[in-house]
Amino acid sequence: MAANEYYMPTQWRVKGNIWEIYEICSDFLDYQRWWPEVYLMIQRGGTDKETGNEVYDILSRGKLPYKLRWRSCKTAEQAPHFISLKSSGDLVGHGTWQFEQDGEYVNVQFDWYVNAEKPLLKLFSPILKPFFTSNHYWAMTRGRESLEKELMRRR
Repeated sequence: MAANEYYMPTQWRVKGNIWEIYEICSDFLDYQRWWPEVYLMIQRGGTDKETGNEVYDILSRGKLPYKLRWRSCKTAEQAPHFISLKSSGDLVGHGTWQFEQDGEYVNVQFDWYVNAEKPLLKLFSPILKPFFTSNHYWAMTRGRESLEKELMRRR
């Protein structure tokens, strides 16, 4: 694995209905509203030539004092079970959201495979990879908390 290559799996167990959680997580444009600690700006950025899907220009942050500019679009989707996406810019790679109803809970799995291409991250990944990885998990913890708040808001 290259120093700037990251695989960061995340698992959430969230009380709710699979369709409700899928709907929230599949609407990338709305992340800025319900996950504001991480998603600072999301705008439509055109259409992806490969997939024909909408591309989103994203400005995001974590706990560490840097921001990431990247683009993302869906590459595959099977409601309400999974969404695959690809990314370019400061984060180049792909991710997959998976959703599984388990009683009154939904098990959510997000697998994120990216290369950090932001010059600062790429340069310092050999020595600061644990901090950059921790930053991602901080952001994902905020995501679970924000998702739970969004579910309560909708109810």
